[in-house]
Amino acid sequence: MTSGHAFGWLEGMAVASAAVAAGLLLLHLVRRPALDGSAKIRLLLGLGVFPISAALSANVAGFKATQSRTFCGSCHVMTPHADDSVDRTSTSLSALHARNPFFGADNCYACHQDYGMYGYVATKMGGMGHVWYYLTEYHDMPLERSRHAIRIRAPLPNDNCMGCHTSTAPGWLAVSDHASSLEGVRSGRTSCASPGCHGYAHPLTKVGKELAP
Repeated sequence: MTSGHAFGWLEGMAVASAAVAAGLLLLHLVRRPALDGSAKIRLLLGLGVFPISAALSANVAGFKATQSRTFCGSCHVMTPHADDSVDRTSTSLSALHARNPFFGADNCYACHQDYGMYGYVATKMGGMGHVWYYLTEYHDMPLERSRHAIRIRAPLPNDNCMGCHTSTAPGWLAVSDHASSLEGVRSGRTSCASPGCHGYAHPLTKVGKELAP
């Protein structure tokens, strides 16, 4: 599944490349032709070109699939967050960004990704860490408890917000609250997603008291 498509062209390329490679190799094993030039070309295609094409397209398709909100919400403990994102009556930051076509179905990834030089790889590695936590700690956790027990691994840096919402534009600086908190926002001491600013991105996890362990 890639960003809302049940079966995209990348998946099709992966399947087609794997099928062609398998067909070429099977043909070679059945016919046992002499190892002439044409046979070597077929082996090159069957053992190298098409398998590499299948691996690359399958990996890219997998990377794209893990960027979708559907994937993020596939773990039961993330279901409330995914549901809130698609709730057209919700006023949470996550829902507001999900309704923005720039983010759309990839709004989870768009806000939580690492914007550094190695951001794509770092984000995917962090995502694998989340999968590990889910399998080892949260897999059997009741949904109601998860809403109180699970917290973000590290505070969301303001740089992620400022990737789209610049703190240097005249319109941004014209807002008195922005101007008065400018130093704190740029240094990270004041979070954009805090009660005194734009509110929590996922307020549903902040309602009520913490549950006892």
